[in-house]
Amino acid sequence: MLDQSTLDALWDFSDPVASEDRFRRALEDPAFDGAERCELATQLGRAIGLQGRFEEADALLDGIDCEQDPTIAVRVLLERGRLLNSSGHAAMAVPLFEQAAELGEHLGEEFLAADAFHMLAIADGAHAESWARAGIEYARDARSARAQRWSVSLHGNLGWMFLDAGEPHRALVEFQLAEQWASRVGTPDQVAWAREGIAACRAVDV
Repeated sequence: MLDQSTLDALWDFSDPVASEDRFRRALEDPAFDGAERCELATQLGRAIGLQGRFEEADALLDGIDCEQDPTIAVRVLLERGRLLNSSGHAAMAVPLFEQAAELGEHLGEEFLAADAFHMLAIADGAHAESWARAGIEYARDARSARAQRWSVSLHGNLGWMFLDAGEPHRALVEFQLAEQWASRVGTPDQVAWAREGIAACRAVDV
């Protein structure tokens, strides 16, 4: 199966059109085997979905052979859930993300399981904090730094949620934790994002 870094190199979430093109070209690369092409196809579906072409993305996911490897099944669950969430059907997405988290944990696919918790915290607004806390607990004990990086997003998302709810003191704690994780295992952009949250909290006179 593909290392997450291979997929990271193909993604530019700010430009899903360019990402779509890169994934289409990768799918034509004979260096990837059948199972790896299935993984690439899930990300092609995601890039298409980010452009609002939900039916096309759903049809693409329908054609992916999940029998080749259970990791592919986790990715398909995640991408189907994202399509539903993005197209205004968050409640329908929740059970798919729950399945992805459970199967990802069972398989030891740390990055994907943490991603599923992250998506649950977005899609299931009524339980956003509890899902985020579960994701943080899982990600912080992950073996890979790439999976641990989800702690940055999860703490940061909690920070913005608390700040929007008029609780800057709680938000500041989350942004500070996000900054710590970003400095340890994250990217410069994540460090900057966490510091923006800290500054936003201080701007409302914490």
